[in-house]
Amino acid sequence: MKITKSIRISRNQLLAHKLRTALALLGIIIGVAAVIIVVAIGNGAQKEVLSLIESMGTDLIIVNAGQVRKTAGRQQVSGTATTLTIRDSEFIADECPDVKYAVPVQTKSMQVKFGNLSTNTTITGTTSDFERVRNFRAETGSFFTEEDNRASMRYAVMGRTVVKNLFGESDPLGETIRIGKVTFIVTGVMEAKGVDMNGADQDDQIFIPLQTALRRVFNLTYINTIYVQARSSEKMQNAVDQVSELLRERHRLNRLQKPDDFTIQTQVELLEAQKETTDTFTSLIVGIASISLLVGGIGILAIMLIAIRERINEIGLRMAVGAGKIDILVQFIIESSILSISGGVIGILIGIVVSVIVSLATKWNLIISVPSIFYSFLFSIVVGMFFGVYPARKASLLDPIEALRNE
Repeated sequence: MKITKSIRISRNQLLAHKLRTALALLGIIIGVAAVIIVVAIGNGAQKEVLSLIESMGTDLIIVNAGQVRKTAGRQQVSGTATTLTIRDSEFIADECPDVKYAVPVQTKSMQVKFGNLSTNTTITGTTSDFERVRNFRAETGSFFTEEDNRASMRYAVMGRTVVKNLFGESDPLGETIRIGKVTFIVTGVMEAKGVDMNGADQDDQIFIPLQTALRRVFNLTYINTIYVQARSSEKMQNAVDQVSELLRERHRLNRLQKPDDFTIQTQVELLEAQKETTDTFTSLIVGIASISLLVGGIGILAIMLIAIRERINEIGLRMAVGAGKIDILVQFIIESSILSISGGVIGILIGIVVSVIVSLATKWNLIISVPSIFYSFLFSIVVGMFFGVYPARKASLLDPIEALRNE
């Protein structure tokens, strides 16, 4: 019965000073809402990264020429390596038992023309297995075949961004485009893939047969990437070891005791690297947002201390009519608890609503986390209780006679 009465008294006291109460709640509300929103963004980003990696193809191993390093969040090749060749790709496919496919790739940014229109895009020379290994599909028309590649046919399959830049809403199939000084016939348009993990537009590229690319367009004898598909997820590491050993042997690195002139990455490594980045970012922002909860707790501390100064006479009167120190202590702890719980509930509602609005307005993939709601609410209660104990204890230790004499 005493608890119920104390709650009613605390509620009336807080409602009697609405502006002061609102200011005390603000820090808690902002902190809880910020934690929920940031965690939702972080979870959405992780899911997006996972879907991007899965869209690259199943059981994928990426062999890049040279050493790949991460700079400012993006993977970059240091220097120019010319040791990776088509023959390396063929040997990987033929001699590595745990490899299902090996697809050679060479890319270069070039200008493409259609009539009076032109655009700069990425030209990707590859083979017919690229579709299968990288999970790319021609949405209209068709991808070139291995026979087309061997015959160095001048066929081009365009990404959606290139189609939009050169043809607008027109159908490009059968049209003739010029890449550098070489003309190509458009035989297909790829399905939309969006951006990759480095932020590059995967639809802003044109696929042409590798033999045509190397001989007529790039004038090169080497490639920069080999996409390798393992026979199963369980055999991924075996495939990596086999590819690494084969390339070291073919490039005579074992005999010369030289470091690798290539870099091998797997989907697992890419996923772990991206998750580590998003986890670090989310933890940092959550830490910053949690400071708002501490600020809110300090606000509760200030409000409760002010309330004690204003209510010294009331405290003295209650003690004079029989209220004990425990009663006064409980009274002020309840007031701080009401502030922290109310701020936590309002913060949760605002965090959920804002997350949904942001997701709908920006098309971001936000995932609201139940644990983040629970822990931020629990933290808000702990903060409120912690910063409410000192003022409550100070009020309970007041001398009733001195309190009654206070003006």
